[in-house]
Amino acid sequence: MNETIEQLTLSVNGTHMMRNGALENLTDADLTFSPGGDSPTLGELFKALGDLQHGYTESLRTKQHDWSHKAEQAGLTTRIGALTTWFAQLDSAMTMTLEQLTDADMAASVDRTGGVTRTVKRQIGIYLEAMLIFLGKLVVYFQALQKPIPNSIQHYIV
Repeated sequence: MNETIEQLTLSVNGTHMMRNGALENLTDADLTFSPGGDSPTLGELFKALGDLQHGYTESLRTKQHDWSHKAEQAGLTTRIGALTTWFAQLDSAMTMTLEQLTDADMAASVDRTGGVTRTVKRQIGIYLEAMLIFLGKLVVYFQALQKPIPNSIQHYIV
């Protein structure tokens, strides 16, 4: 894993663009869909992703991963507009954080709680893995909704 900060940033931004492309193909009504059982609604799935992104951004900045953050803004599980605005803010914070990292920072430790630590570089890699898992889940929701899968996701995930 010899990626540079720039390459990792491009990968992060690419997964964010795939997520945004999916949002562009959804309606507020779609956010209420759940495939059944204990599965969250699509809106809840997006909200959980945003909370996760916030946690990873802060962990890169503070070197402490706080898993407890839950956004309280209205409409995050029910309105595309609210999600789009929120993700733009989250993406901006992530980009600024990544841009401030140096090569030396990449080897610094992040405390993930419970005595588990990872380097900043690995923390970014784990975030990318979480994004890919989310996109895989998103494909299932799109298929259940019988919605066309955005090309960016179709070419990289499906």
